[in-house]
Amino acid sequence: MTINCKGQLIDLTIPKVMGILNVTPNSFFDGGKYDTEAAMVKQVEKMLLEGANFIDVGAYSSKPNAEFVSEQEEIDRIVPVMQLILKHFPETLISVDTFRAKVAALGIDNGAAMINDISAGNLDPNMLETIANYKVPYIMMHMRGTPNTMQQKTNYSDIVKEMLFYFSEKVKLARSLGINDLIIDPGFGFAKTLNQNYEVFQKLDLLSMLELPILIGISRKSMIYKELGIKTEESLNGTTVLNAIALKKGASILRVHDVKEAVQSIQLIQKMNQF
Repeated sequence: MTINCKGQLIDLTIPKVMGILNVTPNSFFDGGKYDTEAAMVKQVEKMLLEGANFIDVGAYSSKPNAEFVSEQEEIDRIVPVMQLILKHFPETLISVDTFRAKVAALGIDNGAAMINDISAGNLDPNMLETIANYKVPYIMMHMRGTPNTMQQKTNYSDIVKEMLFYFSEKVKLARSLGINDLIIDPGFGFAKTLNQNYEVFQKLDLLSMLELPILIGISRKSMIYKELGIKTEESLNGTTVLNAIALKKGASILRVHDVKEAVQSIQLIQKMNQF
């Protein structure tokens, strides 16, 4: 199972790590932390040295009720950061976290290797066509509504069955446009209650019937710290536990704030899988 990133074939049969770089002032965990060039460069260097295969750059917080960010502001935030990263670390494979086609296009024009879309094309009718034109890997996440409305859209009769249908339809459309490299993301925390998150997690291996790489993004999310009754800052251990379980259930990419621990999880699970 491979994806083509800027001419480089990435083998996802060995799981990979995607380090998160939020350049927003209000992200749920690290908002505002990387607000200078020096801080950004230092964090990217740290993640790359710890073993990150991709750096996911986001400039629009998708947490519930996050403030609106105009398209131009998102562009003004994200493009200079990408240029900065590639100036210091030219070989970095950057993923742009956006649901807007224009932002995606400018990201790719400035060196992005893939696009990570929380809406799977639902929030911008031009997104799938843009991906098809550029022929880059595309991460499609499951979500209902928008970040502002998603928590009112959690009424499912069979959540995993409905997710499979959702992805099947999205994959069919993407394939019809000629998009080859697709990755699916169950969207933990998006249009799902805490219990629904764990139901999806428990049945995660069912998504393998789609025969596509699966990205897991549960790093320090509320499904961990609310269940444990702890603070976000205390949720690394829970994140690592769930990432390890996700790997056993077929995850191909771990999207995380803490790269070292994710890499170690992969190393240990890979060792177990030898026997």
